[in-house]
Amino acid sequence: MTKHEKFMKMALQLAAKGRGKVFPNPLVGAVLVKNGKVIGQGFHRYFGGNHAEIEALNNAVQPVSGSDLYVTLEPCAHQGKTPPCTEAIIKAGIKKVYVAMPDPHPLVAGKGIRKLRQHHIPVFTGIVQEKAVSLNHDYLHYIRTKRPYITLKWAMSLDGKIATKTGQAKWISSVQARKYTHHLRAEAGAIIVGINTVLKDDPSLTVRGIPGASNPVRIILDHNLRIPLKANVLDHKAKSTVVCGKDASRARAVRLMKQGVEVIQINKLPDLLNILVNRGIARILVEGGGMVHASFIEQGLADQAIAVIAPIIIGGKQAVTPVSGSGIDSIKNAPRLEDMKIRQIGDNVIIEGSF
Repeated sequence: MTKHEKFMKMALQLAAKGRGKVFPNPLVGAVLVKNGKVIGQGFHRYFGGNHAEIEALNNAVQPVSGSDLYVTLEPCAHQGKTPPCTEAIIKAGIKKVYVAMPDPHPLVAGKGIRKLRQHHIPVFTGIVQEKAVSLNHDYLHYIRTKRPYITLKWAMSLDGKIATKTGQAKWISSVQARKYTHHLRAEAGAIIVGINTVLKDDPSLTVRGIPGASNPVRIILDHNLRIPLKANVLDHKAKSTVVCGKDASRARAVRLMKQGVEVIQINKLPDLLNILVNRGIARILVEGGGMVHASFIEQGLADQAIAVIAPIIIGGKQAVTPVSGSGIDSIKNAPRLEDMKIRQIGDNVIIEGSF
């Protein structure tokens, strides 16, 4: 590992501390190095707060003039909620700047690097870029699509069933695989299920067995507000939001709101995603049934699918499948996953890929 990789990985570790607090801004970390020693560190702590470069400059333990700056994302050169970072870097007398990756945001996109070079500060890019891209996966997706990154996840038998003909589904996946699911929940800002999942399984949809993890917002798609008032998903262990149609019972909505449940009325699924992304939710895990999964796929809103496959066979024409909906009429029209990853956890196989 080169010294540049060492300091940039340190900056990436700092950047990750802002996870869940800065979106729709990116995760950014910065490290100041002088004479081979770290003299300042910082990261973007919360949306609207100081950028990582400013934090590192403010935290420096000795004069920063003549030092090198390692930063995980291209410094901004525009006035936003905070002043341009490039101006502070230039004023501080930074000697060299090492950048893991450029910022694709239209307001930045090369302008920060160009500004620094115009002031005769050498800028070196691409240091540990692959890890930087992975860290800011949700931010990069948001810049491209203006919506959260959406993962569909289900557990199924070897013959592609997520429940028996009677609707029984506990437990298809193994204990080890269910622990993996809790890690997925811990990484998500929200988890979405349909009302049928709530009626059949009465899940809690919380994160368990991961110390320090936060629970995602639990979102139930319930067009006619059929959800039982005592459903586990409406407890106070995490925030719950019930999403219904415009013609749902007002009286029923009021009862839910009186027990601390948010009720949102929408016309279509993209409206919900707009609401969530405006609330700073960058990643959504969908653990719905076949109709919910089909809705996301058919509307082109699914970004990733994760299937946990157990070595059991359920059978039966009436057994439930992970994706229903209208289906396709020709194999050539089938949505295809890319960037496939396959691994084994216990006796379960996990397959994931991107749409």
